[in-house]
Amino acid sequence: MQEKTAINITKQSFDKEVFSSNLTKIKILVKKAIFYEFLSLNCGIIVLIIMEKQEFCLTEQVISIDRMESAVALFGSFDENIKLIEKEFGVHITCRDSELKIEGDAENTSKAYKVIESLLQFINRGEALSEQNIRYCISLVNDGSEDKIEQLAGDCICITSKGKPIKPKTIGQKRYCNMIAKNTVTIGVGPAGTGKTYLAVAMAVTAFRSKQINRIILTRPAVEAGEKLGFLPGDLQSKVDPYLRPLYDALFDMLGAETYHKYVERGNIEVAPLAYMRGRTLDDSFIILDEAQNTTGEQMKMFLTRLGFNSKMVITGDITQIDLPHGARSGLKDCIKILRGIEGIGNCTFDEKDVVRHRLVQDIIKAYAKYENIKN
Repeated sequence: MQEKTAINITKQSFDKEVFSSNLTKIKILVKKAIFYEFLSLNCGIIVLIIMEKQEFCLTEQVISIDRMESAVALFGSFDENIKLIEKEFGVHITCRDSELKIEGDAENTSKAYKVIESLLQFINRGEALSEQNIRYCISLVNDGSEDKIEQLAGDCICITSKGKPIKPKTIGQKRYCNMIAKNTVTIGVGPAGTGKTYLAVAMAVTAFRSKQINRIILTRPAVEAGEKLGFLPGDLQSKVDPYLRPLYDALFDMLGAETYHKYVERGNIEVAPLAYMRGRTLDDSFIILDEAQNTTGEQMKMFLTRLGFNSKMVITGDITQIDLPHGARSGLKDCIKILRGIEGIGNCTFDEKDVVRHRLVQDIIKAYAKYENIKN
């Protein structure tokens, strides 16, 4: 059963002391409420309607924060981090001295407590909070998997040319990096924005800097995304460069443009379309095939058989975004089935929770997946 409590405040009462007592009653009721709204009536009366469950119980949990710097980092600019947690769980969070107080119903207060404890672990490790990792912590807590957050602790994969550390931001990314380190061939499949290519390039740069391999080879099929570009000016390399631009961007970020060009001139780094791979044996190399969903079965077999001694291969793609002509089978889909269970070949699948781009990208991926399920 639900009770409906209403307090009527006429316009005239705004200028009188009676409004103060009414406001106090409102605050008390709002603290006990789970739903409320303001209605403006034509007669000039403002009605605050509060839907209150009888079994509803307000609880409170307190977290001690040792350092003021941790509290500042936790709250974020204009308290944006705390507001995000409050909105997600419907709780009220305040900070007095070294204590953080969380008020709300028992279940949501407990979840907010776990999220804040996890975020404080991030802060104590010297990591900056962002909307992405806050939302990821919230999703793990909602799934009852908050114990997995500790797995994200660890050394960074690589340092970019600007001194920025590159670390896995989700459990899926951590599993992907471990799989690349463990296996000779790794297949990473998942939606856009999950860091498949970027992390693979970071792992390749790390292996190159530590002299585990002598070359980095990045390749992808030169397939247009649903449109015909027609004739492109320039020589053959100029024609294929636009298709390879995402790979260039990742290398520029890791190495810097000057260092990248130096290694290209020496032959230590090669970025080329998949068609250039035919007939080659790639020893002492870290080879990355990007956008593999746009390969045919024949191209995928050709690429996999280029593997030489002391080499690693990473194959990445998104099987929901295939640009092959209608009716053509994706080589990535086939190889996942064909190579399953072979020792030394790992298969890592990402989902929308591993997306580290704008929040809306996750929502877009979910919406399209729901639409496809309904259509099929």
